[in-house]
Amino acid sequence: MGYAIAEEIAERGGEVILISGPVSVQINHPNISLLKVTSAVEMYEQAVRYFPEADAAIMAAAVADYRPLVVYNKKIKRGSEKMHIELTPNPDIAAELGRLKKEHQVVGGFALETNNEKENALKKLRKKNLDFIVLNSLNDKGAGFQGDTNKISIIGTDNKTKHFELKTKQQVAVDIVDYLISAKPGNQ
Repeated sequence: MGYAIAEEIAERGGEVILISGPVSVQINHPNISLLKVTSAVEMYEQAVRYFPEADAAIMAAAVADYRPLVVYNKKIKRGSEKMHIELTPNPDIAAELGRLKKEHQVVGGFALETNNEKENALKKLRKKNLDFIVLNSLNDKGAGFQGDTNKISIIGTDNKTKHFELKTKQQVAVDIVDYLISAKPGNQ
């Protein structure tokens, strides 16, 4: 979804810095600078680095909330004892960009939900100081991951929800970028 959004913004003449984890999708647009990362910490560092000069940020990546506290650089041999993995929180990229946001900037996020969908998305919108949130429901067939389609709702800070039908991710990207433009200060 993030790649489709980046392509749509670039097609409209925008300069895009796309920070991406490992994916099989390719990008070829000259207005897109691709920064590849392999961890949530690296994604956080790059987002915080480039955000101050940006007009907007749309966070479509499904970044893990936790990572192993200890990472081994060697194979751990099988033993008879049980292993336990202690987890530590990853930095919250959306919350940090929401905190850093200036008046002229727009920050949009994504919420993939399975229950209490709108309520949970609204909590995330407010807690992270986002301007809008794109709600995906895993209960909707064809929405979310592992496919070329998505079905979304976009919720703004005014609590108004705009619902969209199941579409290709490229068509969904058009809807999201249209909303982004309408959310830009001075465009309401």
